[in-house]
Amino acid sequence: EGEGRERRGGRGKGARGGREGKEREKGKGGGERRGERKGVGEKRERKEERKGEEGGEGGGKGNEGEGEGREGKSGQEEASLSFRGATGDLVAARIPGPYLVVDIGGGSSEFVRGTGQVEQARSVDVGCVRMTERHLLADPPTSSQITAATRDIEAAIDQAAEVVDFQGISTLVGLAGTVTTITAHALCLTSYDPEKIHLSQLPAAQILDACTSLLSMTRAERAALGFMHEGRVDVIGAGALIWRTIVQRLQGEAGVTQVVTSEHDILDGIALSIA
Repeated sequence: EGEGRERRGGRGKGARGGREGKEREKGKGGGERRGERKGVGEKRERKEERKGEEGGEGGGKGNEGEGEGREGKSGQEEASLSFRGATGDLVAARIPGPYLVVDIGGGSSEFVRGTGQVEQARSVDVGCVRMTERHLLADPPTSSQITAATRDIEAAIDQAAEVVDFQGISTLVGLAGTVTTITAHALCLTSYDPEKIHLSQLPAAQILDACTSLLSMTRAERAALGFMHEGRVDVIGAGALIWRTIVQRLQGEAGVTQVVTSEHDILDGIALSIA
């Protein structure tokens, strides 16, 4: 979208028509060209901007059904869109519910439970930007910083569990940039490949190992990873700690043994809602 605005300086009908044609082609072909590096980068950048805006100001989403979320949507509407975007392909792939969908943002994280529709949802104020700025200041983070951050994360999960029942969950689903980046690391990818990441079903232990690895790296080591988006380098350690703590909690309370990663999120839910 930002690129479209920057190119408005074209002259004449020919330039305008060519630009609009390219933008239409880009809109139609985005799903088909997901594997192409440019298309993937642009989609990831839009998602990074969405998460960065949420966390950069230190703001979080409200509790279930309260306040305004991303793009001016209510918490309940946002939860519904995120859930629909994340689970559409799970149903098609016959991955069973009930699902617990977790969306880790910059300033907050959302927990949504349901099967055909949202049954319970809660947003809590822990995100990768928030935890980085509050706790993980060293490079790499110190054990005391990790302990303090973990304490905040566990308290936030407790808040989510007051509304969202973790018992009886069949599938734990992670989405958005933090989780897809961790999954890329777990898969040992040398470059970002959404086709391999989307609907991957990995053992929980493999995801936990990837989280711990990213958390222990220096900034330079993270930046050197071929799949790492530049906007994630500074905050992926905190994101990995959040996801590790959530997965460990679900292992203990729901007996989760594997984790599904979805490339689809609220943006896809919005697209489905207006299709």
